Amino acid sequence: MTYGGYLQLESLLGLQDGPEGYSPKPSNDELHFIIVHQAFELWFKLILRELKEARDLLNRSSVAEQDIPVVVRHLERVTEIFRLLADQWKVMETLSPQDFLAFRDKLGTSSGFESWQMREMEVLLGLDNEQRMGGMDPLAHMERLHQEGKVPDNALASLQETASMPSLNDVLMEWLTRTPIHGSSPEDSGDEATVKAYVEGHLDTMTNHIDGVVRHMVAIGHGDETTIRGRLEAGVGSAKTFLMDEEGRVNRARAGLLFIESYRELPLLSWPRRLIDSMVELEESMVLFRSHHARMVERTIGRRMGTGGSSGVDYLDATTAYRVFVDLWAVRTLLVKRSALPDVKEPSFYGFNARS
Repeated sequence: MTYGGYLQLESLLGLQDGPEGYSPKPSNDELHFIIVHQAFELWFKLILRELKEARDLLNRSSVAEQDIPVVVRHLERVTEIFRLLADQWKVMETLSPQDFLAFRDKLGTSSGFESWQMREMEVLLGLDNEQRMGGMDPLAHMERLHQEGKVPDNALASLQETASMPSLNDVLMEWLTRTPIHGSSPEDSGDEATVKAYVEGHLDTMTNHIDGVVRHMVAIGHGDETTIRGRLEAGVGSAKTFLMDEEGRVNRARAGLLFIESYRELPLLSWPRRLIDSMVELEESMVLFRSHHARMVERTIGRRMGTGGSSGVDYLDATTAYRVFVDLWAVRTLLVKRSALPDVKEPSFYGFNARS
């Protein structure tokens, strides 16, 4: 076995001359453009593998504790890949606007939106179509491109399979639903009452905290009492809406999420808390990747229409607002300082016999 043979370098290094019959051969600038985007797609291939393994580990009725660190490792690798890819746009910025215009017409109507791996990645994570500009359905779009011979059979089959399965966000929320709250699990008798009492107690803590915050803000001259109190009380109202429906039924996944974030020092919750944070960190790295992409394109082509007919930079900027793990971000607004929270019930269940 040789280095070149193991990596199939002869085949790999023969893939940068453009499609068969492409003429003339790419210039240095176009070669650079091709290599950068091919590198993206190679990393996307690994990202899909990592995310699918993470999803499959969580997509079980009972997730073993020792599997949580494995899921975290998968997610952390993907996060680092996206950080690398965000920096990779800096290489693209060495391409001047005139350098790009010299070969842009050769791209025809090809567009990054045709990256079936990126679209599968978004579906796998759980990005809702409602968030996309115009409510775009990536599966329907790829099926149409497949009919036109622009997407291979295996790529469409992989996307269809991913779309037919629970997303990473789906399995995460199902896993959070099973969070033991004050030692109570969903299958335990009285669990509903325990969870509701926990949520109502947290909302009471938020309400009781308002007086101290109002006094402090007024004392330092950051507003009048009526305005500040109104904003804080509205925050408690939003928290209640987040945790309970109009009939007073608790969203157990969100309650579990709040419990993990609130009592993060408990040994049993340390890896679940790490998992939640790794999800947020992953999404943050994707947002930065999209933002760097938009700025690179604006620097290179300004506000021109994209090659695929999109609005170009405006479309790319809109993608920076995408959020998959919405609840993981939202719960941060509900947190109060640890010292204001009541002691956890059944502390020995979580590995502590006393409050730390």
